[in-house]
Amino acid sequence: MGITIVIAGFYLSWNGGYFGLKLLEKHFNWSLTPYKSQLLTMMLQFLILFLLAGIAGLIGHMRGGERAFYIPIITAMRQISKGNFKVELENDRRYGQFGSIVEGINEMASELSRMETMRQDFISNVSHEIQSPLTSIRGFARALRDEGLSAESRAHYLDIIEAEGSRLSGLSDNLLKLSALEAESFPFERTAYRLDKQLQEMILACEPQWLGKNIDVEAELEEVTVQAVKDLLSQVWTNLLHNSIKFTPQGGMITVRLRTLDNRVEAEIKDNGIGIAEDDLPRIFERFYKVDKARSTSGGGSGLGLSLVKKIVDIHEGSITITSRPGEGTACVVVLPMQP
Repeated sequence: MGITIVIAGFYLSWNGGYFGLKLLEKHFNWSLTPYKSQLLTMMLQFLILFLLAGIAGLIGHMRGGERAFYIPIITAMRQISKGNFKVELENDRRYGQFGSIVEGINEMASELSRMETMRQDFISNVSHEIQSPLTSIRGFARALRDEGLSAESRAHYLDIIEAEGSRLSGLSDNLLKLSALEAESFPFERTAYRLDKQLQEMILACEPQWLGKNIDVEAELEEVTVQAVKDLLSQVWTNLLHNSIKFTPQGGMITVRLRTLDNRVEAEIKDNGIGIAEDDLPRIFERFYKVDKARSTSGGGSGLGLSLVKKIVDIHEGSITITSRPGEGTACVVVLPMQP
């Protein structure tokens, strides 16, 4: 390619010098000797050759500038493709009107970095949540091999193994539901049904748990019909009621209220349990977040319940608010549109 360009340059300069002198002679009516004609022809040829060389150099410099313009962007894209999301381009004057492209690349790298951090945290949390019950199951299963173990201890260990197995099953079920909801692969078909009857059924389904702790449950349920996915909202009420029962002490109280507000419906589940610290409230809907040791160890939950509740309420175009004070109790308010 380079040799071809050089040959073309010599060809143009040679012919340009020859024919250029002929034009000059005709225009100015020159009468030149063969020696002067040949000398001027050579001078014109060299002049044209230098001009062509200058133009070629200018083009090469411009192309080099273009390469200098694109090299940082291409390098950044290559780094991002290799998994390095800490790339940040300096948006200076050389990018001009293309500065928005640089900003877009920086935003993409930042967002990918945030998502990668979330992914790593998610894997770490899932691994921890799975490892904990598995360790417990393995340890108590090994203890059951002791032939001298009393029948009471054996039954106790079997209860623990069963509880930890249920915990693993619940974790897996919640993860699958969250994944299906976020991928929008869950069958989302709204139907009209009585929300007050559903809440009443949920309260009765939890009766063994709240009776076992001598908890008084009061229900004030206004007759309300909503358009929603019944199975999904059932998950919401089950999780919220179980949390209230779990963290309400013996002899406590839980109040469930349902009322209409214009074209919306408001459901409140309130208890006088151990409550949640103010610093923890902003993070309670995060996956695997557990507010404190007392709630985590006593409940044995995975920290996915409220994440699932929030997702279900969101896809129903509703909102959920949780207010709480340590030692005074917690109130969960779910607001849903009566018509989607």
